[in-house]
Amino acid sequence: MNTVPKKATTPNRTTTLWRPTGPEELALVEASGWTAWPPRLPEQPIFYPVLNEDYAVRIARDWNVPASGRGYVTRFEVDTEFLRRYPVRQAGGETILELWVPAEELDDFNAHIVGRIEVVREFG
Repeated sequence: MNTVPKKATTPNRTTTLWRPTGPEELALVEASGWTAWPPRLPEQPIFYPVLNEDYAVRIARDWNVPASGRGYVTRFEVDTEFLRRYPVRQAGGETILELWVPAEELDDFNAHIVGRIEVVREFG
């Protein structure tokens, strides 16, 4: 699979993405005014938004909570045409789909976020 699935596209030409996150990253998103993801750390060469809420829930609940005490699922919209440059990666099962955005392209990615990043689930 190497294109953004059509069913994820809204009439406004945006695609809904999800991002599981812990409290530290979420604080940086909040500091941006809920409009951008923070730069990656040196040991994080890739930014991984995911294509469905279920997968994001599993990561937030099963990985972020044990690692940092809290886990959050965020939802945000990105310009669909821009996203076509990033192939969809299947990271496991059929529904475990993510985009791999190189860290050096994150500023450009953030510039194509439409609207605000929202917290839609919280675990802890």
